Amino acid sequence: LSYPSFSCRYFRWWYKKTRIEKKSAFIDLLCAVPLQQIYGCPLGGIGGGTITRGWRGEFCRWQLNPGIYHYETVIADQFTVCLRCKGQTVYQQVLSVERPSTLQGWNWGYCGHYAFYHALYPRAWMVYDLPGQNVVLTCRQVSPVIPHDYKDSSLPVGVFIWEVENGRDEDVDVSIMFSLQNGTGTKEDRSGGHWNEPFVFEKEGERVAGVLLHHCTRVNPFTFAISAREKAGTGVTHLTTFSPTGSGREVWHDLLQDGRLDSPTGKSSPTEKGEVTAAAVCASCRVPARGHRTLELALAWDMPCVHFGSKEKLHLRRYTRFFGSGGDAAPALSHYALTHYEEWERKIEAWQKPILENSELPSWYKSALFNELYFVTDGGTIWVELPPDCHAEDLQGPAGAGLSHLLPVLREYGRFAYLEGQEYRMYNTYDVHFYASFALVMLWPKLQISLQYDIAVTVVNEDVQCRQYLMCGQTAQVKLKNVVPHDIGDPADEPWQHVNAYLMHDTADWKDLNLKFVLQVYRDYYLTHDSLYLRDMWPVCQAVMESEMKFDTDNDGLIENGGFADQTYDAWVVNGASAYCGGLWLAAVCMMCKMAEVLGDAKTQQKYTDILSKGKEAFERMLWNGKYYNYDSSGSDTSSSIMSDQCAGQWFLGACGLDQGEFEVFPKSHIVSALKTIFEKNVMSFAGGTMGAVNGMRPDGVPDTSSVQSNEVWIGVVYALAATMIQEGLVEEGFHTAEGCYRTVWERLGMAFQTPEAYREKRVYRSLAYMRPLSIWSMQLALE
Repeated sequence: LSYPSFSCRYFRWWYKKTRIEKKSAFIDLLCAVPLQQIYGCPLGGIGGGTITRGWRGEFCRWQLNPGIYHYETVIADQFTVCLRCKGQTVYQQVLSVERPSTLQGWNWGYCGHYAFYHALYPRAWMVYDLPGQNVVLTCRQVSPVIPHDYKDSSLPVGVFIWEVENGRDEDVDVSIMFSLQNGTGTKEDRSGGHWNEPFVFEKEGERVAGVLLHHCTRVNPFTFAISAREKAGTGVTHLTTFSPTGSGREVWHDLLQDGRLDSPTGKSSPTEKGEVTAAAVCASCRVPARGHRTLELALAWDMPCVHFGSKEKLHLRRYTRFFGSGGDAAPALSHYALTHYEEWERKIEAWQKPILENSELPSWYKSALFNELYFVTDGGTIWVELPPDCHAEDLQGPAGAGLSHLLPVLREYGRFAYLEGQEYRMYNTYDVHFYASFALVMLWPKLQISLQYDIAVTVVNEDVQCRQYLMCGQTAQVKLKNVVPHDIGDPADEPWQHVNAYLMHDTADWKDLNLKFVLQVYRDYYLTHDSLYLRDMWPVCQAVMESEMKFDTDNDGLIENGGFADQTYDAWVVNGASAYCGGLWLAAVCMMCKMAEVLGDAKTQQKYTDILSKGKEAFERMLWNGKYYNYDSSGSDTSSSIMSDQCAGQWFLGACGLDQGEFEVFPKSHIVSALKTIFEKNVMSFAGGTMGAVNGMRPDGVPDTSSVQSNEVWIGVVYALAATMIQEGLVEEGFHTAEGCYRTVWERLGMAFQTPEAYREKRVYRSLAYMRPLSIWSMQLALE
């Protein structure tokens, strides 16, 4: 927004979009989401929607409609404890520090001094040392986010396991009540026609009971289920309906009387317009003196069929493959969650334990590695099934016939998409996914391969003839053939059908998108050994590299940037040969040589070997200055800036074992020198070495302020830089660099579970909850 002409154009576009068309902006620079330092571990698996619980226990961030967020704390959504001794209630308390204006008949204001929160995604722990009671409650929150699991990881459920420790010398009866409003705190809660009903689901001797809350909106209706596991010694009772806007006294006294709820039979009446309803379920057990017992409750939500904003197509979520799409799956989902969470936890522990028990890894890193993974589910993520009657030509068009495994892959693993950021509403933004993709390919490789097939289809298909007006003042075709798209669409429109929601610039001339496709193809093959995938992608790689050749205007084997926003740093202009795009180009050329060798394509191998030989010489001659690679070769005031991301090509080569011997693209000594310079200048000379690496630094140790992005720190870029340092043996420097970002975001700025794209030295941040920081998984790959 620093350029007046752009600001005016953006404002005109924003006004038309939001005030005339009454639609939301894909990037809303005028109404940014306010920072709330309240978020904790989100609930739910991949692609079925998420509900975030804050670290104080509140339910406060909702993403049930794909890619669309609501940030309301719904005050009725609470856990309440009731303790009884010798037939008398001795303590009853909402486990919340809030003191709201509604439900004033409840006992609010739990003293936060007696509670502790811990999160290690996908689990979290809340410990309540009930004051004066000699009873400790530990609520363990579990979501089914399990590497290499493509069934349970898709389920829209969360489980709350309440461990009760009785330190008294007498037995105590303990009840945990879980109350929930029918809705997510938006105006739809008052639209009328919503209703609740009790349920019992029994299977294989296991019994689960609770309440279904049917939310009957016209678009994307859903059902919540709150439930508890019935077992020997555990009683489950419920309240079908109560008003969350009144005093709530009837609920409170019902529980207070005997530690149970009345359990009325039958459905509630549908709500009137303007009315809100809620329900509660209660699990109770007797805990012996000095003893320990467990109560197990769950939250499930069933929104099986979804429309995106344009309502053009109906999509079935991934979990419907296992639980059906009739909208009646909530009881079965609840039962499955409560009877399988122990198995999930065993798998989660087996995955996390080797890293957690590695004493050579710092504690902050273990926290960052797992907790940054929240974005895989909470990035507006959608995972849908292909329609059963879908044919290859429906997906790939006439030009995609070479993608022989497209249909089998998408049939088996579905279609996956996640947002660039919760505020930057574009799915699978490809220049950013380049960084984040390490998390997918290491943990759910089939989702990465599915995503790549979707990108490949858009590459090979004919030009989209429609033209669109861009904010840079130009018009452009939405998508050109043999060019990788910027993104696959906006959830407020129809993703996969209408690509390139990004209107800031014409991305057909971006220099990094095609290269990032090639680099990911080989990286994916190297890590998965999927040769069918490599064969399918090979002609697409050849096509995008041919398309990229036009950017080598002087035929020296090296592409040039165009002096306008033409890569992921879309406000930081590059002119001529550049360290970032030139390095990515050479890495992609090298990988073309390697893929041609693997596939026995000698002619193509020779072609790219010749280009690589020329290009390496040009890159060193034009950009190497004896200590690092210059930002670009333009000779401008800032072309000698030290870019923290100048070794991005080497990062990918190292991750694929292509950084030595015949495949050494950049001299090892130059890479190490560049990384040491970055560490000295961009890291240690910026904010006392405590905030990671600034994107651009002048040789005299002052940040490059030539653009709004050059003096930002991009957290995802810093994690990638740290991985590159680790690959090159600069392990201590790598950890120090990354630690600055973790401490700044998670500790000093209180941005847990909403890591932004960027921040500056003086308390300025941009784009909360962003995709790129998933690149921390490349640090783990480097360590492994």
